[in-house]
Amino acid sequence: MDNTLYYRLRSAIFLFACIGLSACSNRQDTFSETTKIALREAGHQLLLANNDSTSLVQPVRVVGEYKYELSFEKPLAIEPDSLVTIIKNSFQKAELPPRYITELVRCEDVAVAYSYLIREREARGIVPCRGRVLPEACYTVSVRFTKNPTYSAKDPTLLYIPALGFAAVLAFVYYRKNKQGMPSSKGERFFALGKYKFYPEQNKLNIGAIDIGLSRKECELLALFVESPNEVIQRDTLTKKVWEDHGVIVGRSLDTYISKLRKKLQADDTVKLTNVHGVGYKLEL
Repeated sequence: MDNTLYYRLRSAIFLFACIGLSACSNRQDTFSETTKIALREAGHQLLLANNDSTSLVQPVRVVGEYKYELSFEKPLAIEPDSLVTIIKNSFQKAELPPRYITELVRCEDVAVAYSYLIREREARGIVPCRGRVLPEACYTVSVRFTKNPTYSAKDPTLLYIPALGFAAVLAFVYYRKNKQGMPSSKGERFFALGKYKFYPEQNKLNIGAIDIGLSRKECELLALFVESPNEVIQRDTLTKKVWEDHGVIVGRSLDTYISKLRKKLQADDTVKLTNVHGVGYKLEL
Protein backbone atom coordinates (compact mmCIF):
# COMPACT_ATOMS: atom_id res chain seq x y z
CA MET A 1 0.00 0.00 0.00
CA ASP A 2 1.49 3.41 -0.95
CA ASN A 3 0.71 6.97 0.12
CA THR A 4 -1.73 7.41 -2.76
CA LEU A 5 -3.81 4.49 -1.51
CA TYR A 6 -3.66 5.85 2.04
CA TYR A 7 -5.05 9.23 1.04
CA ARG A 8 -7.72 7.66 -1.15
CA LEU A 9 -8.72 5.45 1.77
CA ARG A 10 -8.82 8.42 4.12
CA SER A 11 -11.06 10.29 1.69
CA ALA A 12 -13.35 7.26 1.38
CA ILE A 13 -13.65 6.99 5.17
CA PHE A 14 -14.55 10.66 5.41
CA LEU A 15 -17.10 10.28 2.61
CA PHE A 16 -18.78 7.26 4.20
CA ALA A 17 -18.86 9.05 7.57
CA CYS A 18 -20.66 12.00 5.95
CA ILE A 19 -23.07 9.64 4.20
CA GLY A 20 -23.76 7.82 7.47
CA LEU A 21 -24.44 11.05 9.37
CA SER A 22 -26.66 12.32 6.59
CA ALA A 23 -28.56 9.03 6.47
CA CYS A 24 -29.11 9.11 10.24
CA SER A 25 -30.42 12.66 10.05
CA ASN A 26 -32.75 11.78 7.17
CA ARG A 27 -34.07 8.72 9.02
CA GLN A 28 -34.83 10.80 12.09
CA ASP A 29 -36.69 13.44 10.06
CA THR A 30 -38.67 10.79 8.20
CA PHE A 31 -39.52 8.98 11.43
CA SER A 32 -40.86 12.14 13.07
CA GLU A 33 -43.02 13.01 10.04
CA THR A 34 -44.38 9.45 9.85
CA THR A 35 -45.20 9.39 13.55
CA LYS A 36 -47.18 12.62 13.29
CA ILE A 37 -49.22 11.22 10.39
CA ALA A 38 -49.91 7.97 12.25
CA LEU A 39 -51.02 9.81 15.39
CA ARG A 40 -53.33 12.10 13.43
CA GLU A 41 -54.90 9.00 11.89
CA ALA A 42 -55.30 7.49 15.38
CA GLY A 43 -56.91 10.74 16.59
CA HIS A 44 -59.34 10.65 13.68
CA GLN A 45 -60.34 7.08 14.54
CA LEU A 46 -60.84 7.97 18.22
CA LEU A 47 -63.20 10.78 17.23
CA LEU A 48 -65.14 8.46 14.92
CA ALA A 49 -65.47 6.02 17.82
CA ASN A 50 -67.25 8.89 19.62
CA ASN A 51 -69.51 9.45 16.61
CA ASP A 52 -67.70 12.74 15.98
CA SER A 53 -66.86 13.38 12.35
CA THR A 54 -66.62 17.18 12.46
CA SER A 55 -64.39 18.36 15.30
CA LEU A 56 -60.66 18.76 14.73
CA VAL A 57 -57.63 16.75 15.70
CA GLN A 58 -55.12 19.34 16.88
CA PRO A 59 -51.59 19.44 15.36
CA VAL A 60 -49.34 16.73 16.77
CA ARG A 61 -46.54 18.20 18.90
CA VAL A 62 -43.04 16.91 19.58
CA VAL A 63 -42.58 17.36 23.34
CA GLY A 64 -39.36 15.45 23.96
CA GLU A 65 -36.90 12.96 22.49
CA TYR A 66 -39.10 10.52 20.54
CA LYS A 67 -42.12 11.78 22.50
CA TYR A 68 -45.27 13.08 20.78
CA GLU A 69 -48.50 14.61 21.97
CA LEU A 70 -51.95 14.36 20.39
CA SER A 71 -54.85 16.60 21.48
CA PHE A 72 -58.41 17.30 20.39
CA GLU A 73 -60.68 20.27 19.81
CA LYS A 74 -63.50 18.91 21.97
CA PRO A 75 -63.87 16.55 24.97
CA LEU A 76 -64.38 12.86 24.22
CA ALA A 77 -64.93 9.57 26.01
CA ILE A 78 -62.22 6.95 25.55
CA GLU A 79 -62.35 3.19 25.99
CA PRO A 80 -58.87 1.78 26.79
CA ASP A 81 -59.38 -1.24 24.49
CA SER A 82 -60.17 1.05 21.57
CA LEU A 83 -57.24 3.37 22.36
CA VAL A 84 -54.77 0.46 22.40
CA THR A 85 -56.13 -1.08 19.20
CA ILE A 86 -56.44 2.16 17.25
CA ILE A 87 -52.88 3.33 18.02
CA LYS A 88 -51.48 -0.15 17.37
CA ASN A 89 -53.19 -0.38 13.97
CA SER A 90 -52.12 3.14 12.95
CA PHE A 91 -48.50 2.45 13.92
CA GLN A 92 -48.46 -0.90 12.12
CA LYS A 93 -49.72 0.73 8.91
CA ALA A 94 -47.00 3.36 9.20
CA GLU A 95 -44.40 0.65 10.00
CA LEU A 96 -43.44 2.32 13.27
CA PRO A 97 -41.61 0.25 15.89
CA PRO A 98 -43.78 -1.56 18.50
CA ARG A 99 -41.87 -0.19 21.50
CA TYR A 100 -43.67 2.70 23.18
CA ILE A 101 -45.47 3.98 26.25
CA THR A 102 -48.85 5.66 25.86
CA GLU A 103 -50.35 7.98 28.46
CA LEU A 104 -53.81 9.51 28.48
CA VAL A 105 -53.53 12.81 30.35
CA ARG A 106 -56.45 14.89 31.65
CA CYS A 107 -56.22 18.50 30.53
CA GLU A 108 -57.72 19.96 33.71
CA ASP A 109 -55.14 18.66 36.18
CA VAL A 110 -52.45 17.05 33.96
CA ALA A 111 -53.05 13.75 35.75
CA VAL A 112 -52.51 10.45 33.93
CA ALA A 113 -55.95 8.92 33.56
CA TYR A 114 -54.67 5.81 31.77
CA SER A 115 -51.35 4.44 30.51
CA TYR A 116 -49.88 1.27 29.04
CA LEU A 117 -46.63 -0.15 27.69
CA ILE A 118 -46.15 -1.93 24.35
CA ARG A 119 -43.08 -4.07 23.65
CA GLU A 120 -41.99 -6.00 20.58
CA ARG A 121 -43.43 -9.20 21.97
CA GLU A 122 -47.07 -8.62 22.77
CA ALA A 123 -46.92 -10.94 25.81
CA ARG A 124 -44.27 -8.69 27.39
CA GLY A 125 -46.38 -5.53 27.13
CA ILE A 126 -48.36 -4.10 30.04
CA VAL A 127 -51.94 -3.09 29.20
CA PRO A 128 -54.00 -2.73 32.43
CA CYS A 129 -57.66 -1.90 33.11
CA ARG A 130 -59.03 -2.94 29.75
CA GLY A 131 -62.80 -2.75 29.28
CA ARG A 132 -63.33 0.31 31.50
CA VAL A 133 -64.64 3.37 29.68
CA LEU A 134 -63.10 6.68 30.72
CA PRO A 135 -65.71 9.45 31.04
CA GLU A 136 -65.98 12.27 28.52
CA ALA A 137 -63.36 14.90 29.24
CA CYS A 138 -60.53 16.86 27.64
CA TYR A 139 -57.67 14.40 27.09
CA THR A 140 -54.19 14.52 25.60
CA VAL A 141 -52.62 11.34 24.23
CA SER A 142 -48.86 11.17 24.83
CA VAL A 143 -46.72 8.54 23.10
CA ARG A 144 -43.01 8.01 23.82
CA PHE A 145 -40.88 5.43 21.99
CA THR A 146 -38.74 3.50 24.47
CA LYS A 147 -35.82 2.73 22.15
CA ASN A 148 -34.10 4.76 19.47
CA PRO A 149 -36.64 4.26 16.69
CA THR A 150 -34.31 5.53 13.95
CA TYR A 151 -31.75 2.76 14.61
CA SER A 152 -32.03 -0.53 12.78
CA ALA A 153 -29.55 -3.38 12.97
CA LYS A 154 -30.56 -4.24 9.40
CA ASP A 155 -29.66 -0.77 8.13
CA PRO A 156 -27.10 -1.32 5.31
CA THR A 157 -25.32 1.92 6.23
CA LEU A 158 -24.37 0.42 9.59
CA LEU A 159 -22.68 -2.55 7.92
CA TYR A 160 -19.93 -0.22 6.70
CA ILE A 161 -18.96 0.94 10.19
CA PRO A 162 -16.87 -2.10 11.31
CA ALA A 163 -15.12 -2.29 7.92
CA LEU A 164 -14.41 1.44 7.91
CA GLY A 165 -13.14 1.30 11.48
CA PHE A 166 -10.75 -1.53 10.60
CA ALA A 167 -9.63 0.29 7.45
CA ALA A 168 -9.06 3.47 9.43
CA VAL A 169 -6.83 1.63 11.92
CA LEU A 170 -4.80 0.04 9.12
CA ALA A 171 -4.46 3.37 7.33
CA PHE A 172 -3.35 5.15 10.49
CA VAL A 173 -0.78 2.47 11.36
CA TYR A 174 0.57 2.55 7.83
CA TYR A 175 0.70 6.34 7.78
CA ARG A 176 2.54 6.55 11.10
CA LYS A 177 5.00 3.94 9.96
CA ASN A 178 5.52 5.69 6.65
CA LYS A 179 5.74 9.10 8.29
CA GLN A 180 8.56 7.96 10.52
CA GLY A 181 10.35 6.22 7.68
CA MET A 182 10.77 2.50 7.00
CA PRO A 183 13.96 0.49 7.07
CA SER A 184 14.97 -1.19 3.82
CA SER A 185 16.50 -4.64 3.65
CA LYS A 186 19.87 -2.94 4.17
CA GLY A 187 18.66 -1.08 7.27
CA GLU A 188 18.43 2.28 5.41
CA ARG A 189 15.50 4.53 6.30
CA PHE A 190 13.24 5.58 3.43
CA PHE A 191 9.87 7.18 2.69
CA ALA A 192 7.49 5.77 0.09
CA LEU A 193 6.37 8.33 -2.50
CA GLY A 194 4.18 6.45 -4.95
CA LYS A 195 6.56 4.22 -6.89
CA TYR A 196 9.57 6.08 -5.47
CA LYS A 197 11.56 5.49 -2.32
CA PHE A 198 13.11 8.60 -0.80
CA TYR A 199 16.30 8.12 1.21
CA PRO A 200 16.95 11.45 2.98
CA GLU A 201 20.11 10.23 4.70
CA GLN A 202 21.59 9.11 1.35
CA ASN A 203 20.34 12.15 -0.62
CA LYS A 204 18.69 9.98 -3.23
CA LEU A 205 15.47 8.72 -4.78
CA ASN A 206 14.99 5.19 -5.97
CA ILE A 207 12.50 3.82 -8.47
CA GLY A 208 12.85 0.17 -9.40
CA ALA A 209 16.49 -0.53 -10.07
CA ILE A 210 17.32 3.15 -10.68
CA ASP A 211 18.90 5.46 -8.09
CA ILE A 212 18.45 9.20 -8.61
CA GLY A 213 20.87 11.49 -6.81
CA LEU A 214 19.61 14.61 -5.02
CA SER A 215 21.52 17.74 -4.11
CA ARG A 216 21.46 18.80 -0.47
CA LYS A 217 18.90 21.55 -1.15
CA GLU A 218 16.70 19.21 -3.22
CA CYS A 219 16.81 16.69 -0.38
CA GLU A 220 15.93 19.31 2.25
CA LEU A 221 13.03 20.58 0.15
CA LEU A 222 11.66 17.12 -0.52
CA ALA A 223 11.94 16.23 3.18
CA LEU A 224 9.72 19.23 4.04
CA PHE A 225 7.11 18.11 1.52
CA VAL A 226 7.22 14.53 2.82
CA GLU A 227 6.46 15.82 6.34
CA SER A 228 3.23 17.44 5.09
CA PRO A 229 1.94 15.52 2.04
CA ASN A 230 -1.07 16.96 0.22
CA GLU A 231 -0.77 20.17 2.24
CA VAL A 232 0.20 23.57 0.91
CA ILE A 233 3.51 24.84 2.27
CA GLN A 234 4.02 28.57 1.91
CA ARG A 235 6.92 29.88 -0.14
CA ASP A 236 8.23 31.84 2.85
CA THR A 237 8.30 28.71 4.98
CA LEU A 238 10.24 26.75 2.35
CA THR A 239 12.80 29.47 1.71
CA LYS A 240 13.27 30.17 5.41
CA LYS A 241 13.87 26.55 6.39
CA VAL A 242 16.06 25.61 3.42
CA TRP A 243 17.96 28.83 2.83
CA GLU A 244 17.44 31.67 5.29
CA ASP A 245 17.93 29.52 8.41
CA HIS A 246 21.44 28.91 7.10
CA GLY A 247 22.10 32.60 6.64
CA VAL A 248 21.41 32.62 2.90
CA ILE A 249 18.71 34.77 1.28
CA VAL A 250 17.65 33.71 -2.21
CA GLY A 251 15.60 35.12 -5.04
CA ARG A 252 14.17 32.56 -7.48
CA SER A 253 16.21 29.61 -6.17
CA LEU A 254 13.10 27.95 -4.78
CA ASP A 255 11.40 27.79 -8.19
CA THR A 256 14.59 26.44 -9.74
CA TYR A 257 14.89 23.59 -7.24
CA ILE A 258 11.17 22.79 -7.48
CA SER A 259 11.62 22.45 -11.24
CA LYS A 260 14.55 20.08 -10.70
CA LEU A 261 12.57 17.94 -8.27
CA ARG A 262 9.64 17.74 -10.70
CA LYS A 263 11.91 16.32 -13.39
CA LYS A 264 13.25 13.70 -11.00
CA LEU A 265 9.73 12.70 -9.96
CA GLN A 266 8.20 12.64 -13.43
CA ALA A 267 8.42 8.83 -13.79
CA ASP A 268 5.34 8.48 -11.54
CA ASP A 269 2.37 10.67 -12.47
CA THR A 270 0.73 10.04 -9.08
CA VAL A 271 3.46 12.12 -7.42
CA LYS A 272 3.24 15.82 -8.25
CA LEU A 273 4.71 19.05 -6.95
CA THR A 274 1.89 21.52 -7.54
CA ASN A 275 2.16 25.30 -7.55
CA VAL A 276 -0.58 27.06 -5.58
CA HIS A 277 -0.46 30.51 -7.15
CA GLY A 278 0.56 33.25 -4.79
CA VAL A 279 0.79 30.87 -1.80
CA GLY A 280 3.34 28.11 -2.22
CA TYR A 281 3.66 24.46 -3.24
CA LYS A 282 2.28 21.10 -2.20
CA LEU A 283 3.30 17.49 -2.75
CA GLU A 284 0.28 15.64 -4.16
CA LEU A 285 0.23 11.89 -3.66
